[in-house]
Amino acid sequence: MRTVPRWVLVTSGSAPVLLTGGWAISAVLTGPAYDPSTQTISVLGAYGASGFWVMNGAFLALGLCHLLTAWGLRAAAVAGRVALGGGGLAAFAVVLLPAPTSGGSLRHGAVAVIGFTLLAVWPVLAIDGDGSAPWALRPAPCVGATVVMALGGAWFLYEMTRHGAAGVAERVVTFFQSLWPFVVVTSCVPRSGRGDEGPGERP
Repeated sequence: MRTVPRWVLVTSGSAPVLLTGGWAISAVLTGPAYDPSTQTISVLGAYGASGFWVMNGAFLALGLCHLLTAWGLRAAAVAGRVALGGGGLAAFAVVLLPAPTSGGSLRHGAVAVIGFTLLAVWPVLAIDGDGSAPWALRPAPCVGATVVMALGGAWFLYEMTRHGAAGVAERVVTFFQSLWPFVVVTSCVPRSGRGDEGPGERP
């Protein structure tokens, strides 16, 4: 099995921390006018928002984490690594095309959908068919992760159409998407560490 360097634990583990920290601090800066249960994260990164720089800084850091994780996660199939890296690039595009202060934005919505889709399908594309593959790269967990993300996306769309708890749905699914790379890496690194040991070293 191709080895996964231990620094990937840092890049993958930082992703959910940066994302949740970004939206939490931005919401505090925005104040009571922002309702995290019904309003999306994009509102925090919109032009003129009080937490504009914090939220967009978090998006940039998140994108960089995904790119570095995709680069280092050599145990995963190439297609999955490309999709994960594409999700990171989509986070950069969200910053370049922020949501307006009011109303919608077709360009912002398009890059957000592309990013969500890439991060939803990368687990399936990353499957390692080898029977000795790390558990998080085996078919069942990978398919399960993609199904959970797809259901989360459907929940978010449902809440958007009914003007309900869209903020809650978005946070749940984006947190899971940011966390899954870390889950995969943690399943790979211990195995990689054993594989890196020389013949004269202790097991």
